Amino acid sequence: MPSSTDKDLPSLPAAEYAAFCDFLRSRTGLSFTEAKRYFVDRRLAERMRAVGAEELGDYLNLLRFQASGEELQLLVNLMTVNETYFFREKYQFDCLVNEALNEVVANRTPGDRVRIWSAGCSTGEEPYSIALMLLEHWSRVDDFEIELYASDIDSAVLAKARAGIYEERSLQMLPRALVAKYFRQLGPGRWQIMEELRESVDFSRVNLVDPQEVARFRSIDVIFCRNLLIYFDELGRREAAAMFYEALSPCGFVCLGHSESMSRMSSLFVPRRFPDAILYQKPRASLTGGSGR
Repeated sequence: MPSSTDKDLPSLPAAEYAAFCDFLRSRTGLSFTEAKRYFVDRRLAERMRAVGAEELGDYLNLLRFQASGEELQLLVNLMTVNETYFFREKYQFDCLVNEALNEVVANRTPGDRVRIWSAGCSTGEEPYSIALMLLEHWSRVDDFEIELYASDIDSAVLAKARAGIYEERSLQMLPRALVAKYFRQLGPGRWQIMEELRESVDFSRVNLVDPQEVARFRSIDVIFCRNLLIYFDELGRREAAAMFYEALSPCGFVCLGHSESMSRMSSLFVPRRFPDAILYQKPRASLTGGSGR
């Protein structure tokens, strides 16, 4: 049942709703159709009330011209959906440690860097899962300098990720032995991942549609971007695929969500069917193909 406050939701003309969605997509890559209108209207109304904006035009002007960008960040935090847990779709992590990383380091010497990026990391379960898999299941983890990056556009979830505090639901797929080994219990149903693991992940706020913000990610060996691009439109997904291509080392891999397919976004990558999962690889030929390396 709608609550009494739902009666106060703004009833925007279709043109104004479309203008707002176009603005949000251009700034963040997030794409909302008419089917998501109730979701968007509720959150838009909340922020408009909070800043005292009676008209959408006034609120858009605030978003466009506020020097600090604080209001846009608060809006983005409301508009993002963060549903995740440790070892989600674990077969992809199995593929990482059983197959992909062994290819990555095949022609490298001990001490070389291996870079892994969790794009759209939410509250941190994905990058921490990667770290746990490396420690527990990749025999060469001590041979290389592992750099683990994690990014999200939502500043609120990043704060939670850095704190590394989780409830039982997030840990439901973790073996109890790993919980006991890598977490300390803070209270009933609350656990914190060990400090060494928290410090091993470089968390940062990154807008994937901002070239300046993604420019720092280069020579990445494996990119995890699972269930994020489903919130982008077709153009946004193609642009993200091109950005990942530039960020990857030759022969680097992209891991997408189980319902996503790179073939629908880009022809730049080669699908690789491993025993555990399908990944998408940047061809070695890109070394001379003007990829921007």
